[in-house]
Amino acid sequence: MVFEKGKSCRFVYFCGNDNRNKMKTIFEHRSIRKFSNRKVEESVIERLAEAAGRASTVGNMQLYSFVLTSDEQMLKKLSPLHFGQVERMNAPLVATVCCDVHRFSRWCEASGATPSYENPLWFVNSAIDASLAAQNMILEAEHLGLGICILGTTLYTAEQISELLELPKGVIPLTTIVIGYPDENPPLVERLPSTSFIHRERYEDYSDEKVREIWSEKESMDYVKRLVEENGTRNLAEVFTLKRYNAEDNATYSAKYLAALEKQGFFKSSKSDK
Repeated sequence: MVFEKGKSCRFVYFCGNDNRNKMKTIFEHRSIRKFSNRKVEESVIERLAEAAGRASTVGNMQLYSFVLTSDEQMLKKLSPLHFGQVERMNAPLVATVCCDVHRFSRWCEASGATPSYENPLWFVNSAIDASLAAQNMILEAEHLGLGICILGTTLYTAEQISELLELPKGVIPLTTIVIGYPDENPPLVERLPSTSFIHRERYEDYSDEKVREIWSEKESMDYVKRLVEENGTRNLAEVFTLKRYNAEDNATYSAKYLAALEKQGFFKSSKSDK
C-alpha cells in the first residue's frame, strides 16, 4: 500500500512486511547503470539542487560544490577519467561532488576576516558536508523517478578531474553521481543485517565466528559462488583483498589522492604553495 504521509510531505512511504512505514526511496534504492536517452529537465535539476542544499551542514557553512556536466563534449572528456563508465551508461547528467572550503574562505576574505580552513580537519568537515548533500540529492532524484549510480573512480583520478573542471584550491572531488531516467530495473542487492553494524552503548568487537556468521548468507548465494570461481580465489574475502581492492592498488591510489589533496591546498606538505 502506497500513500502520502501528511499533506506537506513529498516523500512516498510504503508498508513493508513488518507493517512499519518505510521511505520507499531508501528501501527500494538500487544502482542504475543503463539510462534512457531522455534528458533531465532543468526544472528537475533545480529540485535536485534545492534538495542538496537542505542537508545538515557543519556551522551552516555548506562546504561543498556540485559540478553538473550534461554537455556531450564534456561528458566525453569526463568519461575516460571514470574508466569509460559515463559513456557505457549513456549518462545524461553527471554530478561531481566536491569538498569546498574555497567559497567560504573567499567570503571571509571579502569580509576582512582571515580564514584557516585548508587543512585536514576542514577537509574532513567538508567531506561530511558533501556526503550529506549528495545523499539528499540522491533521495530527491529517486523520489522524482530518476536513477543514480555512484562512481568510486572519482578518488582514483581526482587530480585530472580537478584540472578538467577547473577546480580552484580549496576544492577537490569526493565522489560522482550519475543521474538519469532508468533504462533498466535491476533487482535489489542484498545488504548485511543491521545487527552487524549497530552497537548499543559500546562497540562490541567481532569474534571470528561472529564475523563469519555475518557474511554467511551472502557467501551462500549462487552469484557469489560464481564470482569466487571466476576470480580463482578461495572465498569472497579474497575477491576483495586480491582482486577488487588489493594492497598495491590501495597504496597507489592513496598516494595519488594525497597528492591531489596537497595540490588543491589540503594536507599541505612543506613544499606546497599557499
